[in-house]
Amino acid sequence: MPINRDASFLDTMPANVAIQFLDRVKTSGPREAYRFPSTDGWESVTWQQAGDRVRKLAAGLISLGIEPEQRVGILSGTRYEWILADLAIMCAGAATTTVYPSTGGEDTAYILADSGSRLLFAEDEGQIAKVAAHRAEMPELTTIVTLTGPSSEGVLSLADLEAKGADYLAKHPNVIDEMAAAIPADQLATLIYTSGTTGKPKGVRLRHKAWVFEGEAIKSQGILGEDDLQFLWLPMAHSFGKVLLSTQLACGFATAIDGRVDKIVDNLAVIRPTFMGAAPRIFEKAYGRIVTTVASEGKQGIFDKAFGVGLKVRKLQAEGKKVPLPLKVQFALFDKLVFSKVRARFGGRIKFFISGSAALNREVAEWFNAAGLVILEGYGLTETSAGAFVNHPEQNKIGTVGIPFPGSEVRIAKDGEVLIKGPNVMEGYHNLPEATAETLVDGWLHTGDIGELDADGHLRITDRKKDLFKTSGGKYVAPSSIESQFKAICPYVANMLVHGNERNFVSALITLDPDLIADWAKENGLGGKSYAEIVTSDACQTMVQGYVDELNARLNRWETIKKFVVLDRDFSIEGGELTPSLKVKRKVVETNNKELIDALYS
Repeated sequence: MPINRDASFLDTMPANVAIQFLDRVKTSGPREAYRFPSTDGWESVTWQQAGDRVRKLAAGLISLGIEPEQRVGILSGTRYEWILADLAIMCAGAATTTVYPSTGGEDTAYILADSGSRLLFAEDEGQIAKVAAHRAEMPELTTIVTLTGPSSEGVLSLADLEAKGADYLAKHPNVIDEMAAAIPADQLATLIYTSGTTGKPKGVRLRHKAWVFEGEAIKSQGILGEDDLQFLWLPMAHSFGKVLLSTQLACGFATAIDGRVDKIVDNLAVIRPTFMGAAPRIFEKAYGRIVTTVASEGKQGIFDKAFGVGLKVRKLQAEGKKVPLPLKVQFALFDKLVFSKVRARFGGRIKFFISGSAALNREVAEWFNAAGLVILEGYGLTETSAGAFVNHPEQNKIGTVGIPFPGSEVRIAKDGEVLIKGPNVMEGYHNLPEATAETLVDGWLHTGDIGELDADGHLRITDRKKDLFKTSGGKYVAPSSIESQFKAICPYVANMLVHGNERNFVSALITLDPDLIADWAKENGLGGKSYAEIVTSDACQTMVQGYVDELNARLNRWETIKKFVVLDRDFSIEGGELTPSLKVKRKVVETNNKELIDALYS
């Protein structure tokens, strides 16, 4: 099946997100739109029910004086109410400022002040208290609406905002349709602040046409439809989460929502979705859990044989070659004994996963693929409204991030940097004209990533431009490539940060997954010990050294890890070392561990 690269949908796609949503309500009114946890399990609402609430909330915002393009913040984890708030902001003609719930009070105040947000949807009392402590720093913020609590002094409940909207609609019944019709495609829709790996977060200005384009581009591929079911846990404050919302509006499938990361596996078994978006760390963690569980249960032999056969079959299929009958029989047997059980852990109905936000290890992707769990890796940045490239189920080239979205362009600069142009590219950085001019040149977004295109137009990202370092011998070392390989070799690793100096000396900081290493400890005479005691033990150091030796055997001499240290705690979002999308903040980790790194080179 050829991949659709036709961009004719650009001529017919909705003008803005408000019309995109309202059209979906008209088209799919009685069908299920959203499912979310409730006291009795899971509650479901139709598109019509969601549409009715969004209209009231949007009218409520207008009744409070919110005007077109004025910013309205959302400070909350991923939940149904987050989506209602965002769609209401779109239908009111305003612009959403997204704030991660894990953001500290000082940075929250900075984001809301820099964006000029007039109103804030806050998840609960904890988030409201965080804002209240810095209220003087946000002079333009006039109203706070709580997503989960009752009205209180200075705070409006979601129900009361709906009531205000209902009263306003009684007097102005056509206000939402009129507002939607008046929103131009180039109007500001969203301000998403980058996670701030260096300096203060930068607000990325994304237009209505960017989000509509994202959804319509995926819809044009014909891989998702109304009968699909998405499980959504990704942070909605992140552009990846927003793309999945836009895709839902374009395609009309239902979405089950629960932002609790620790509930992902349990929820998959109950929801049984047909697809899910996730960051690579989720797949790596699932891979590590299954591999270590199998080893502890004494089933390593049959698993190794099964995946050996599975990898052979998938390779032949990818090359368009016939699978020999004996291999086909073996594969069918292992599919029943092994692969079906792996698929069952993810609900048993997955058509494909979508991986984004960071690089996915090739061997982990191939392992899932052998079991019949396809991971479509994609690529993009906040500055491209997240999605810019994605693989296709009919032509999934593992190790690449796929082809450009139809209607967009890609170019590789002389130094290898990936440049992108298209409707999904940002308008610019908020209040930062110099940074905008440096990143957007003649309409081309300079991504900062190094990559290469193959003969079929599939992009392979090799590293971040700023992360590459050069040895004294003139050789370049790509840290992310080494880190990715180690995650496939060592099932216990959580994160690895490769560091180097000019003396051809490459070192690494390593953290281990707390759950998986606790299981390892029980089997190695360290049960009941703390995480710090386990990872600093001689036994654990020897185990990790074995995996590092295996990694070094794969690498060029100048890339090999000469020394490493296993940290006595994992990186965390709360500690500032990880972004909410689980990417490592290199500068923060290096600063926090400067003495350890210096000691490695002494």
